[in-house]
Amino acid sequence: MPARTTQNPETARTTGSTAPPGGVALAGGLLAACHPVPAAAVTLFAAALTAAAGHGPAGAAVTVGAVAAGQLSVGWCNDRADLRRDLATGRRDKPLAAGTVSAAAVTWAAGLALLLCVPLSLACGLLAGALHLVGVAAAWAYNLRLKRTAVSWLPYALAFGLLPAFVTLGLPGSPWPPPWLTAAAALLGAGAHFANVLPDIEDDLATGVVGLPHRLGARASAALAGLLVLGSTATLVVGPPGRVTAYGWMLLAGTAAGLVLAARRPAGRLPFLTTMAVAGADVILLIAELRP
Repeated sequence: MPARTTQNPETARTTGSTAPPGGVALAGGLLAACHPVPAAAVTLFAAALTAAAGHGPAGAAVTVGAVAAGQLSVGWCNDRADLRRDLATGRRDKPLAAGTVSAAAVTWAAGLALLLCVPLSLACGLLAGALHLVGVAAAWAYNLRLKRTAVSWLPYALAFGLLPAFVTLGLPGSPWPPPWLTAAAALLGAGAHFANVLPDIEDDLATGVVGLPHRLGARASAALAGLLVLGSTATLVVGPPGRVTAYGWMLLAGTAAGLVLAARRPAGRLPFLTTMAVAGADVILLIAELRP
């Protein structure tokens, strides 16, 4: 394990990592600290849902903007909340721990993104907006407390499961999404949690984070992540009325094969990357099934 540092986490700058002055450096540091890959993946997922559900350009822009703001706030909150642990484990890949952006800047960015998320969410309708804000609040609760508990999976399942409702309730008539879509999204969220924890599971344990994946261990968590993601894909394939398409069967078979391969390397990023790839393939199926 990398050596511990005794620097103040509020102003920490590791040797040789001082960021050059200027707005470009600040923007680059904030971009790296917002967890850009998962934030972009969730935002693109929401964009695909809005397109498939039939939102017009204005409604789609507000809906996707609300999701993007929420994801940015969650990502920055996560890096700020993890600063002390990242310093303790020498995470030079984390902008805050490496000193490429200040803790104050990330704190302000998280707060501003959260403030922007509120009116954007409510502009989609009171019920739709309230459900989206519940999902964002669940993600913040995960960052600040629940990631260290046996219910660490619940915020992921809740936030992902509510996302389809946020999209469809913003349509005229405020329709609820079909139950199979909500179930598939919740399963995908729970699976993403188990897969996302795997690369950092040893560092987490060393700094007192003991969520459900940590209690189960890397191998069991990788297997559970695979089962949850496979369950999500199966729900998307067989849930809608009508015959299963050839693409649906191919997606189900490909998902199973990819997850079996990923489970053979539970300690790396392969399970998480596989989950992202499966989610992308699922989006294609969703667009075909939900388009009016």
